[in-house]
Amino acid sequence: MLSSSMVARILFLLLLALNIGAAAWLLFAPTPEARAPRLTDPGVPMLQLLSERDAAIAHPELDSVPESEADLANDVCRTLGPFRTQADARAAATALRPLVKRSRTRETQQTQTRGYWVYFAAAPSREQALASARQLAERKVRDYYVITAGEQQNMISLGLFRDQGNAERRRAELVALGFEPKIATRSEDLPLYWIDFALVGSELPADFAVSVPMPTGTGVTPATCF
Repeated sequence: MLSSSMVARILFLLLLALNIGAAAWLLFAPTPEARAPRLTDPGVPMLQLLSERDAAIAHPELDSVPESEADLANDVCRTLGPFRTQADARAAATALRPLVKRSRTRETQQTQTRGYWVYFAAAPSREQALASARQLAERKVRDYYVITAGEQQNMISLGLFRDQGNAERRRAELVALGFEPKIATRSEDLPLYWIDFALVGSELPADFAVSVPMPTGTGVTPATCF
């Protein structure tokens, strides 16, 4: 059995060993940066939080010295277009960019007629719409269709025409048989693309027509500067 003096000595040695171990850890422990595991392979940039990225680009380097208000007031601007496709506008904008001070691409909408529709207005009920269809059949009228669902339910389509004259002739034939058909214009909104640009000087660059692709129907017109 250990004596009280032996027990006290063992406890003293244990405390001394613990103190030495703690001092060695504080002295030789790696820094937090060194302990943090690398989350990407060598050569691959570390992920960056959006807040960090936004802070980094809050004051970006400018490619050129910004123009003064007096310079902007003296600029001469033009518009190139319209382009029917985004691909054509992109190709022209790429070719134009090194020739001008600045440029931008914008989109507008154009309503285009697709054709003409001859029809009977919607009947109060399906039964009345079918009755009108039977009357058409009795008078040897062909090429009609009773619409049975949707927003045009109970209407009777009597033909779609690209040319307005053909639609008018179809309507006249039906009027002569005692019917009262209507004609509606079918249209759709199509995008058009334009390139606004500020000139270096007051004239178009000498190689403008050669360098910038301009599909049939496009042209250059004066524009308000931006």
